[in-house]
Amino acid sequence: MKKYYLILLIITLLFACSKDEMDRTIFVWDEDDGNLPAYTEWGYNSFGAEYEREYFLATHNIVPCKIVYKDDQLQFSLSGRVSGYYGREMTLIFTFPATQMYREYPDLVQLNNVKIDLAAENCTVKMLQGDQETILDVMGGELYFKRAQLLTIDDAVNRVILSGTFDLRFLKNDFPTYMSNGRFDLGITQKVFYAYQ
Repeated sequence: MKKYYLILLIITLLFACSKDEMDRTIFVWDEDDGNLPAYTEWGYNSFGAEYEREYFLATHNIVPCKIVYKDDQLQFSLSGRVSGYYGREMTLIFTFPATQMYREYPDLVQLNNVKIDLAAENCTVKMLQGDQETILDVMGGELYFKRAQLLTIDDAVNRVILSGTFDLRFLKNDFPTYMSNGRFDLGITQKVFYAYQ
């Protein structure tokens, strides 16, 4: 299976016309659940999670992730659609204390193997749908940055690849709601990283 991913990466890089092509979303579908992208660590700019009986997925026409560092906190957002390409747009915004300084996007490698308890008092999870922003009443969950690595091209840092998993249990209109089997594989560049002092 690993050979398959390596071959796919080589083919993708060979056919890429420029470094900007690496910003595209690439889906490698999961063998066990064909509605979700597989967990990868290649910077494919994809994510996905089960959302009750629907799916929350990255798309080709929405920037999948933006990260903001401000006031000693990191804001990590995932933007996509629920129920596939023609579904409704949604953004999940995870805000948590930053234990390190993040002045430039390469500093994000400090997130390697970091687990965030989303039910902790110092964490906030928001859901944005259309113009409606809701702070979720989180009952449990975890955001796990399993791997953070630098990608260099021609001896220059090109991006940080953040790969990991997430799950979330929360109350929505006083009813228990969940997201499960969440996974992300994102190539973070200066275009989507913002730092304010």
